[in-house]
Order: sequence, then structure tokens, then C-alpha cells
Amino acid sequence: TAPIYKNVPEKPVVQRLAQSPGPTRVAIIVGHRNSDSGAVCDDGLTEVEVNADIAERVYAQLTAQGIHTDLLDEFDPHLTNYYGTALISIHADSCVYYNDLATGFKIAGSSFTDSSQLSICVESAYRDATQMFYHENTITPHMTDYHAFREIAPGVPAIIIETGFMNLDRQMITTQADVPAAGIANGILCFLDKQ
Repeated sequence: TAPIYKNVPEKPVVQRLAQSPGPTRVAIIVGHRNSDSGAVCDDGLTEVEVNADIAERVYAQLTAQGIHTDLLDEFDPHLTNYYGTALISIHADSCVYYNDLATGFKIAGSSFTDSSQLSICVESAYRDATQMFYHENTITPHMTDYHAFREIAPGVPAIIIETGFMNLDRQMITTQADVPAAGIANGILCFLDKQ
């Protein structure tokens, strides 16, 4: 027996409702991990150690909230066209004592995608948690033109945060690392709530 073919006119596919956003997915970059040590203090403390401690705590807090979170290395191959709800790269500032004003945190957002809401949320939550000063006058081109901002997929809000200076803010970002981690996690939750 031969198959029966019926002529069916082609219909255009019409989407009646706007497509819902994909699942929430947040990337946390451990600054300098599997690349170099970052800043190094005279006593051997490295920036990458500080970054990893805080980033792993942020990761734990977000995953405990049921948020799919990717913990990435500095030059992780997964950064290429990474698509997610947000990306945050965690770093710490210099060990060098410049003066009594070399304290506080700073944030730079991607210039490729509007990251202002993510920056605002993390800045506010971080300041509330740590009671640290926002040190915007030391934001560098290395922050504003951060490599990951160019590597991830267009449209992904992204920021880099320097959590504090490894000299004057050392206690906060080492022995009290749960405090800055909570600030970053709460900032991310604020951002996700506004999506």
C-alpha cells in the first residue's frame, strides 16, 4: 500500500504570548583564580585567596536560595558567550599602605550592557552589610574595560567589585568574609527581585 499524502496549507507560526525569560543563572568569577595570585601582601596573603573565600561564600548563599550559580575562574572557557541573568567578578584591592584613605570598596559595570541596576543593588547592599566607604575615585581602566565584559554574551548585566583594600580593610575581607559575602549575595538578590 502506498502512503497517503494530504495537501496541507502552510500556516505561519504565531506566538500569542511573549516568551517568558529563561531560568535565573548567575556567574561568580573568582578574581585571578587559575591565572595568577593577584596582589600579594608582605606576609604572603594573596588576593586570589581572599577572592576565593568571599566568592565561595556568595556561591553557597545563592545556591542555598535555589539560584543556579556558576563559580568561574578568571579566564574560564565558559565565559565565552556566557549567557545568564548576571555576572559578578570578585576582587580585592592592594596590600600597599598609601594613606588612611585607602579603604573601602568599588564597583565598575560593563559598558557593553546596561548594568546600572546590578551596580546599584550590589553597591547599596554591600555598603549596608559592611559599613564600608564607596571608593569610586580609584576605579581604574582595568575595571571599566574588564576582559569578561567583552567575552560574555551581549545583554548580560555584569560588574566587577573590589571588596576592600587588603591593608586597611583586611579584617573585614578575611576574618569576617561572611559579611562582604552576604552584602554581595543580598545585592544580587535585590537585582534578581527587580527583574
